[in-house]
Amino acid sequence: MTFPRIRHLREDRDWSQQQVAGQLLVNRRTYSGYELGTRTLPPEILIKLALLYHTSVDYLLGLTDDPTPYR
Repeated sequence: MTFPRIRHLREDRDWSQQQVAGQLLVNRRTYSGYELGTRTLPPEILIKLALLYHTSVDYLLGLTDDPTPYR
């Protein structure tokens, strides 16, 4: 499963994969695998991404088109 939204959110902010990987405390190759869908995205990384991008996990997973985070 690919996660195009995490790539789009990163690119919209003009962040490199290395910058996001650093925020997540993973190496760039691991993060690249998350974007490409060649690595499983662990729940704790999904949560960190949602917090980083101020959105919901459901939005990142494509379960909703509303990027508003939950309260």
